[in-house]
Amino acid sequence: KTAELSSCSSMSNHTKERVTMAKVTLENFYSNLIAQHEEREMRQQKLEKVMDQEGLADEEKRMRRSQHARKETEFLRLKRTRLGLEDFESLKVIGRGAFGEVRLVQKKDTGHVYAMKILRKADMLEKEQVGHIRAERDILVEADSLWVVKMFYSFQDKMNLYLIMEFLPGGDMMTLLMKKDTLTEEATQFYIAETVLAIDSIHQLGFIHRDIKPDNLLLDSRGHVKLSDFGLCTGLKRAHRTEFYKNLNHSLPSDLTFQNMNSKRKAETWKRNRRQLAFSTVGTPDYIAPEVFMQNGYNKLCDWWSLGVIMYEMLIGYPPFCSETPQETYRKVMNWRETLIFPPEVPISEKAKDLILRFCCEEEHRIGAAGVEEIKSNPFFEGVDYDHIRERPAAIPIEIKSIDDTSNFDEFPDSDILTPTGKLPVSLQHISDSVPVLSCLKTIQTPLLFFLFLVSFLLQPPLCLTRPRPT
Repeated sequence: KTAELSSCSSMSNHTKERVTMAKVTLENFYSNLIAQHEEREMRQQKLEKVMDQEGLADEEKRMRRSQHARKETEFLRLKRTRLGLEDFESLKVIGRGAFGEVRLVQKKDTGHVYAMKILRKADMLEKEQVGHIRAERDILVEADSLWVVKMFYSFQDKMNLYLIMEFLPGGDMMTLLMKKDTLTEEATQFYIAETVLAIDSIHQLGFIHRDIKPDNLLLDSRGHVKLSDFGLCTGLKRAHRTEFYKNLNHSLPSDLTFQNMNSKRKAETWKRNRRQLAFSTVGTPDYIAPEVFMQNGYNKLCDWWSLGVIMYEMLIGYPPFCSETPQETYRKVMNWRETLIFPPEVPISEKAKDLILRFCCEEEHRIGAAGVEEIKSNPFFEGVDYDHIRERPAAIPIEIKSIDDTSNFDEFPDSDILTPTGKLPVSLQHISDSVPVLSCLKTIQTPLLFFLFLVSFLLQPPLCLTRPRPT
C-alpha cells in the first residue's frame, strides 16, 4: 500500500489529469447507456398506457408498436450522426461579439432554422475561454426547460467551434431597451417575473449564471423570456477579475461630466456606448455583483443582484452604476451604498424602489436568500400568475413575419469567419479532427464530477455533440 501511495504521488500532474479524464469518460459513457435504456423503457410504457386508454384492437396495437420501433431506430441513427458546417446553409449574421458571431442558418436536409454560434478557437485559447465555452455547452445540454435556450447540436472544425441553438426571432432585451426610453411598471413586472422563473430554473440544476444582463435575456416569437449565454457558469472572464478593474488612477473620478448630466442625457450617453461595450472583450461590469469581484466566495444570490440592476435600467433608462469607463463603473459597484441613487426626475413607485434595493444590497440581506418564493411573493409582483405567465400575451408583442424573420436584430456586415485564414495554432492542432461524443452531461450530478469533466475538456475536448430529440 505504501508503494502504491508513493507511485501515485510521483505521478505528474499531466498523468493524473489524463487518468481523471479517462475515469470520468468511462463513468459517463456507461451511465449514459443506462439512462438511454431507461428513457426507451419509459417511452415504451407510455405508449402501452396510451393504447390501453384508447382501447385499441390488437392489430392496431401491433402497428403502433412497429411505428414506435421505427422512430426509436431513427432516433438512435440521428444520435450517431456526425454533423459539420456543410450540413447548414448560412442565411445572415444576427450577432457579433469579441470571440465570434451568431448566424441564422438552415439545416439543408430538414429546412429547420437555427441560430449558429461560431467561436474562433484561437481567440478562445488566447483569452482562456475554453472552459467557459465547455460550461456553456454543458448547461445547454443538461437544461431542458422553457426558460433556457435549447441547444440541438455542437461540432467543430480546425478553426472554429459551433453551437447550434434554437432561433429566437424576438431579439434580446438589450435591443428592446435601446428602442424604448423606459418601460412601464406593468411591462417591467412581466419581464422581471419571467426572468425570476428563468434564473430559478438554472439554480435548481445547481448552476449559477453570473452574467445576467439584458444581452442574455432573449425573446421568443411570442415575446417571452429565455436565458442564454452560459459561458460564465464556471471560471471568470478576464473582464470579470477584480484586478482588471483595479487599475484605477488615484486622482478624481474620470466621469465628472457624466455625473453632472440629467437622466435624459445619461440615458442617451449610455445607449450610445452600450453596443460597443457589448461587442468588446472588456464588456461592462454594470450588472455584476460586488461579491463576484471580491472573489472571496459567492453563491446564487449574485444573480439576483444582476436582476435588480436590470430592473433599475428598465424603469430609469440606464443602469445605476453606468459611467464613461468600465473602471469607473467598477468603482461605483464596489461603493454601491453611496452610488445607488434614484433620480428624482424619473419617479417610480415605492414598491419598485423597495424591490430594487432588496436585490442590490448586502449578500446576507438580499432577497432570495430564503428561496425564490421570497421574491415571487414580493408586493411588486402582486397579481402575477406564475403558473400561467408564459401562456398569457407578452407585455410588448413581437411581430414575426416568417420563420427566418430577423427584423428584431441589428444589421451586421458579412464576415470571413467561415473562411480558412491560415494554419491552425500549434496549441490547438491536437484537437483538430472531428470526433463524435455522447451527450453525457445529465449523468454529472456532483460539483466534483462537474469540475473533473471540465478539466478533461481542457486536456482533450470532445469535438462533436449531437442532441436530437425524439418526436
